[in-house]
Amino acid sequence: MIICQSCGMPMPRFEDKGTEKNGDKSEEYCRFCYVKGKLVDEGITMEQKIEKNVEIAKRMGMREDVARDMANRTLPNLRRWKEYRF
Repeated sequence: MIICQSCGMPMPRFEDKGTEKNGDKSEEYCRFCYVKGKLVDEGITMEQKIEKNVEIAKRMGMREDVARDMANRTLPNLRRWKEYRF
């Protein structure tokens, strides 16, 4: 399954994918992270993105410790964050 290379969200449906500048669907990023060829949260650190993911998961009913563990294991392995050097 394709997952967003910024947040780790599964993208099983065409409409889950973000959009390129020309309107094509992105194969790398989801609709929440990537709009019209740009990352929505450009400049965010990986640590901030992890916190954001944890908060979203908690609102969806996931326990915080489980969400944090998942985010800490997933994000560092995504393409966007592998190149992360601050």
